[in-house]
Amino acid sequence: MELIRGIHNIKPQHRGCVATIGNFDGIHLGHQAVIGQVAEKAQELALPALLMFFEPQPQEFFAPQAVPARLTRLREKLLTLRRFAVDRVLMIQFNRAFAALSADDFIRQILVDKLGVRYLVVGDDFRFGRGRSGDFAQLCAAGRHYGFTVSNMHSFLVGERRVSSTLVREALQQGDLARAEVLLGRPYRMAGRVRHGDKRGRTIGFPTANLYLHRRATPLNGVFAVEMFGVPGEPVAGVANVGNRPTVDGSRTQLEVHLFDFDADIYGRYVQVSFLHKLRDERRFASFAELQAQITRDAAAAREFFAGHYRKN
Repeated sequence: MELIRGIHNIKPQHRGCVATIGNFDGIHLGHQAVIGQVAEKAQELALPALLMFFEPQPQEFFAPQAVPARLTRLREKLLTLRRFAVDRVLMIQFNRAFAALSADDFIRQILVDKLGVRYLVVGDDFRFGRGRSGDFAQLCAAGRHYGFTVSNMHSFLVGERRVSSTLVREALQQGDLARAEVLLGRPYRMAGRVRHGDKRGRTIGFPTANLYLHRRATPLNGVFAVEMFGVPGEPVAGVANVGNRPTVDGSRTQLEVHLFDFDADIYGRYVQVSFLHKLRDERRFASFAELQAQITRDAAAAREFFAGHYRKN
């Protein structure tokens, strides 16, 4: 999969493709269906399949304090996309200049002149261009004028509800990880590099791998039974906390993972953590001793989950 970082990096050899445009936050089953639709048409036309998204997401640019928590950060999204039939990813920097681009200019300059799109898949509620003035009908008219076909995305339903990033986010916020897994087609994961922490866990027999999440907000919070990938013997089971660590006056949100029966040095490794079962919400304890006792109970509950309720694939 080739990553094209920005419009200025689109080269002449990138002209001619089957494309789709969106946020693709979470790469859930609905997104996967779209990718499949694009890949199928790309194979039929013998063209590369291209996925276009924006950084930051448009909502994050216009209203950074009001956006919901992201399901996937950029690197997490790219890692997940590598599992699917995507030949190229175009990441466009969403800034003031791009936001000022008219709908007509977006079509002509990027879709036609730069990319030479032959077939485009978007939602029929897709809006684009300055003031969100462009819509599906305008794309279809432009396609007839410039010679490319526009198709709307197929909705993907679970039960009677359309799968969406909002639906995944709701499941995570409610601690319903089984439902989130159904919507995503895989367990929900977070990823990051293991950093040195304050080493408090070592003093009570629960050393942790610490990941700074670099997010304004996290889509889930609390204590979980997890598996870690990217370490020797993967996946390695453990218990994790996502939150601000109120008992020790933590100031930033981070992910702390205690791995069971594991003592390898993994500082500096980029790892992925799958969330499998929520044990409890995060809360403040009156003393560090009370916290230690609760961590012991959490670890036992997580071990029980792995022993009796979960089998590795």
